[in-house]
Amino acid sequence: MNRTEFIIATAIILFVAFCLGWFANWLVHRFIRVNQSEMGELDRMAQELHEAEETRDQAITYLQQREAELTNQLSQTEAELSATMEGLREARQEAEMMRAHLERKSAG
Repeated sequence: MNRTEFIIATAIILFVAFCLGWFANWLVHRFIRVNQSEMGELDRMAQELHEAEETRDQAITYLQQREAELTNQLSQTEAELSATMEGLREARQEAEMMRAHLERKSAG
């Protein structure tokens, strides 16, 4: 193989390599390219996701407020129950004292 044949063979190999690289690049861009309709779909999905996140945040806020209200109501109910139980205890003691007093009066 003389010098001219070597240069021509190298040029052909480099040209084929260039063509294969260009074709691979074209294929990659062909499959990766996003259409305008796909962009609209992505924008719509992003908007829906944003709205869903806002709804979730509102639901979390509502549940936290409702939990605070119910906790407060439970505390008040427990305080009322405690006061009622104390009043009942005092009423029972008073009734026992009245019974004892009546039994002493009727026995004496």
